[in-house]
Amino acid sequence: MKGDLTFNTTIANLEQYKSGVALSDSKMVKAAAKEIKVMHTKCMEPDDMISSLSRGNQQKVIMGKWLERSPQVFMMDEPTRGIDVGAKYEIYELIIEMAKKGKTIIVVSSEMPEILGITNRIGVMSNGRLSGIVNTKETNQEELLRLSAKYL
Repeated sequence: MKGDLTFNTTIANLEQYKSGVALSDSKMVKAAAKEIKVMHTKCMEPDDMISSLSRGNQQKVIMGKWLERSPQVFMMDEPTRGIDVGAKYEIYELIIEMAKKGKTIIVVSSEMPEILGITNRIGVMSNGRLSGIVNTKETNQEELLRLSAKYL
């Protein structure tokens, strides 16, 4: 990843930061500072390079970038892969908070405890096919493993 936190936070939503025909640096820095605070990103300031952050904090910046767009549906592919336990917990809290606000969150994950811990319903894939949809409260790891092997 390249660029500073301001660039990485605002790149997906540049229209929002225009002032006339040019981009407003102050609007972009303000948005980045807000997302840094909301996401609890551990950094010095918005002009820090994203590559200088831990993987967990990089992931938070990426999530913050898309949250700036206020999506109704948010899809995450392996949102906590390769990050430390503390950052995972913060990301889980964020996902749960977004769901409480009525957002639809789709999480693709190969981590069974993660799926069982942060979802309401689980769609299980087997060999590229949907093998079942279960309510999280009514299932367990064994059922998920059985469904994941259904079309092998």
